[in-house]
Amino acid sequence: MATLDDKLLGEKLQYYYSSSEGESGGEEDDRDEGEGREKLPGKMPSVQPPLEPEFAGGPATHTGPKGVIEDWRRFKQLETEKRQDQDVERKALEKKLALTCRSHLDDEKEKEDELKLLEVEDVFLKQYWEQRKKEMTQILRGQMPSFGKVITLRRDAYVDAIDKENKHVTIMVHVSSSLIPACAALNGCFQCLAAEYPHVKFCIVDANDVDLSKNFTQGGVPALLVYKGGQLIGNFVRVSDQLGDDFFAMDVESFLQEHGLLPEKSDQKIASGQNDDEDSDLDLD
Repeated sequence: MATLDDKLLGEKLQYYYSSSEGESGGEEDDRDEGEGREKLPGKMPSVQPPLEPEFAGGPATHTGPKGVIEDWRRFKQLETEKRQDQDVERKALEKKLALTCRSHLDDEKEKEDELKLLEVEDVFLKQYWEQRKKEMTQILRGQMPSFGKVITLRRDAYVDAIDKENKHVTIMVHVSSSLIPACAALNGCFQCLAAEYPHVKFCIVDANDVDLSKNFTQGGVPALLVYKGGQLIGNFVRVSDQLGDDFFAMDVESFLQEHGLLPEKSDQKIASGQNDDEDSDLDLD
């Protein structure tokens, strides 16, 4: 209800606002406006982006002319290292391709080179063999005595014929008996082999001349004794058990070669100065 003062002043109550009412009203209006803004559809709240680490409160490491020059040097260094690595990889790839990718012409050229090398080696080996053959011939001619026939030994000369002979000479001794047919066959074989192997000493001794027992004379001959360097290296009693009563020089030769007691013919020819293509004069009769 309006007072007398209000009437006299002529002011209206509806147009009057106190300071307290204005403040409270302003706060309510602001609250209402804030609530209205929050309730507006389609409008997202603004988000402030994070600062870069370099500018997040610490000092800058690459700033100014010096920082730019340092970055440029680092960039060139990395570029150089990368280029070097690429060169190494490229060279390795080129080497691998060069080893695996071969053309037909490369293979033919390699075969020709191998053939030429083999020809050179063959010529060298041939010359080397000829030279060695000459040297062996000279050595054997000077050291190896030649016999070429069968030697009949007596009791008093038996030991000297073996012990005083050249240590490189192989000595074949046939202990024979005139009563055994196989002994006559072996004597004939010795005649042929002595001509074929002139540097082997073939000897015949009678069993009765060296005072052998009667049992050995009847059951142990023909006996074949082989000496070299004064040592007995072969001892075969009653050879007819292996060869039979009737055999030939070829059979005796094979028998001795099987036991490694007869030298190779090539060595005999070299020692005699003969050629390899000469025919054998071995008589089988």
